[in-house]
Amino acid sequence: MLQNMRNASQHWLGKIVLSIVFTFLIAGVAIFGVEDFFRGGSSTSVATVGKTPITADAVRTAYQNQLQRYQSQTRRTLTPDQARALGIDRQVLSQLISEASLDQQTRDLGLMIPDSAVLRAIREEPSFKGTDGNFDQSLFFQTLQRAGIPEATFVREQRAVAARLQLAEAVAADLHVPAALREAVHRYTTERRSISLAMLPPSLAGDIPAPSEEELKAYYEENKSGFRAPEFRSVNLLVLDPQTLAKPEAVSEEDVRKRYEGDRSRYGSPERRNIQQIVFPDEASAEAARKQVESGEKPFEAVAAERGNDPKNLSLGILSKAELFDPAVAEAAFALQPNTVSAPVKGRFGTVLLRVTAIEPESLKPLAEVEGEIRKSIALERANADLDKTHDAIEDQRAATKPLADIAKERGLPLATIPAISAQGTDPGGKTVEGLPDRETTLSALFRSEVGSDSEALRTKSGGYVWYDLTDIKRAYDKPLDEVRDSVEAGWRRAEVARRLSAKAKEMVGRLDKGEPVETVANEAGLNVQEIGDLARNQPQDGLSADIVNRVFATAVGTAASAEAGESRALFKVNTATMPAFVTASPADDAIGKRFATVLADDVLGEYIAEVQKNVGITVNQAAFRRTIGGEF
Repeated sequence: MLQNMRNASQHWLGKIVLSIVFTFLIAGVAIFGVEDFFRGGSSTSVATVGKTPITADAVRTAYQNQLQRYQSQTRRTLTPDQARALGIDRQVLSQLISEASLDQQTRDLGLMIPDSAVLRAIREEPSFKGTDGNFDQSLFFQTLQRAGIPEATFVREQRAVAARLQLAEAVAADLHVPAALREAVHRYTTERRSISLAMLPPSLAGDIPAPSEEELKAYYEENKSGFRAPEFRSVNLLVLDPQTLAKPEAVSEEDVRKRYEGDRSRYGSPERRNIQQIVFPDEASAEAARKQVESGEKPFEAVAAERGNDPKNLSLGILSKAELFDPAVAEAAFALQPNTVSAPVKGRFGTVLLRVTAIEPESLKPLAEVEGEIRKSIALERANADLDKTHDAIEDQRAATKPLADIAKERGLPLATIPAISAQGTDPGGKTVEGLPDRETTLSALFRSEVGSDSEALRTKSGGYVWYDLTDIKRAYDKPLDEVRDSVEAGWRRAEVARRLSAKAKEMVGRLDKGEPVETVANEAGLNVQEIGDLARNQPQDGLSADIVNRVFATAVGTAASAEAGESRALFKVNTATMPAFVTASPADDAIGKRFATVLADDVLGEYIAEVQKNVGITVNQAAFRRTIGGEF
C-alpha cells in the first residue's frame, strides 16, 4: 500500500506534506463507534467506501507492514493484544478508508493523472538516482522490495496519490493565518525563563535494602515487557551477484588487447590542444584573412581585433578532440600543425579560422599495468550479461522445490547460513550479524516471511539477487524471573531510588511554594543552588535535558516543581518569564505564517475528509476485519 511506501522509502510523493497529512487526519474522524458506518458488508471485503472495496489482502499487508515498522522503531515485539491496545489495527483500517474515500471522490470529479506524468516524476526523484545523477533502476527495485510493493502497484498508487494531491490543493490552497494565531506562536517560541535549580543526587535516597521476593515479583510482573527475548529467525541465503559470477581468469589475452586498443582514453590521457578561433560571416572573408596571416601582412591577433575579438580571449581552452562540441572544428584543429592557421572551416556557428598554439601529447598506461583492471571489467560485463539466465535457471530449480543448499553447491555459489538473527540484525549475544547483503531490504523481507513460504528473489543494489529460506523461527517470549533476576533487582533498585527522590522533592516543592527561600530549603539537604537564565523551550541547556526545560515552561512563574534527571532529580523554582514584542509583517512573523499555513491546511483537509466519508458511505465488515487481523476485539 501507498503508506508503506511512504514510510519505507520517503519517495517523491511522501515529501508532499499535504499527502502525508491524509495518513494521520482521519485518526480523528469518528469512524469507529458510529453504528451507521458498521452495517453489514460483503464477505469478500473488509470494508466498502462508496463503490470502492477494501480487500482483506490490502488490510493484511498494510497491518503487517505497520506492525513491522513499529516493532523496528521500538525494538520490541508486540503481541496481537498489545497491537490492538495501541490501536494499530484501527489506525490501518482508518488510513485505508481515508485513501479509498478520497479515491472515490477523485473519480467522481474526473481527476486523472497520465502515466507519463507519474513515470517522469519517478525518474526525476533524487532518491532513485545513482551516483551519476541518473535514474538507477536497481535502486528503484531495491526500494520497492524493501517496502514489499510490486512495481505495478507502486505506479498505480502514485497516480492515485497525485490525484488526491490535486484535490487537496483545490480544497486548502491560499489559506490565511490569522494575526492572533501568529502572535500566540510568537509568544510560545520566543519566551525565555530563568530558574533557581538544585539537583537531588541518588545518595539523598539513603540506603536501599534488598527487595523481598514479593517486591521483586511485583516489579517483574509490572515491567515484564522490558525483559522480553526478541524474535530470532534462522535462514539460508543464496547470493547471486555479478562480482561472484565474474571470472577474470577466463578472459583471453586477445580480448584484453582489443579492449585496450579500442578504449585507449580510458587508460590514459588523450591528446589536448590549445585552440584559438576567429569567426567570420562567410568563407570569402575568412580566406582573405587567412592569406593576410600567412603572407605576414597581419598577425592572427590583429585579424581577430578587426573582427571585434579581444586578442587575449581567442582561446577555446586546452581541450581534447572529444571535448570540442563542433565535429568539423575538432577534425580541423587536430589536423593542424602547431602555430599554423587552418583553411576556412564551416562549423555549426559560422565559418572560422583556427590556430593551435600548444599540444599536450597523449599519455597511455602500459598494457601490463592495466591488464588486471581490464580483465575484471570484461569479466564483470559478461557476468552481468549471464545474470538473468542464471536467475531464471535458479528460479526453475526453486519451482521444482530444490533446496537452496543443493542449488548453491551445484552452481558454485556462496550459501550463507545464519543460525539466529533479530529484526535489528543482531545475534542472541547482541552483536551485529555480518555478511547480510543489502541489510535493510533483506531483514525486512525475512521478517515478512514464514517458514516454508515461497519467497521471491530480492534485487540487490549491485544488480544481483538474493534467495532466502527460513529454516526456523523462535518467537519472542517473556524471560522467566530466575533468568533475569539480577536485571530485575537492578531495575527495582533504580525505581526505589527514583520513588524516594520524588517524595523528597515533593516535600521540598511544598516548602518553596509556601514562600521559603530556595537557598534555605536546598542547604538543609546539603544541596547547592544554581541560577540559570535564558532557557528556551525544547532546548537543552546547562546540563538540563529538553524534557526538564519543557517541565520548567509548564510550571507557573513564582512556583516550584521537580523532574527526573537521569538517576538524579531536578528541583527548580521559576523566577521570571520574558518575551520580545510581536511585530507584524516582520521576517519572523512571515516565517510563522508560512509554517502554519500547512497546519491550517491540515485542519481544513480533516474537515473535508470527514465530510467526504459521510457522503460516500462506508460499511465495515467487522467479522472479516477480525479474521484478517487475526483476533477478536
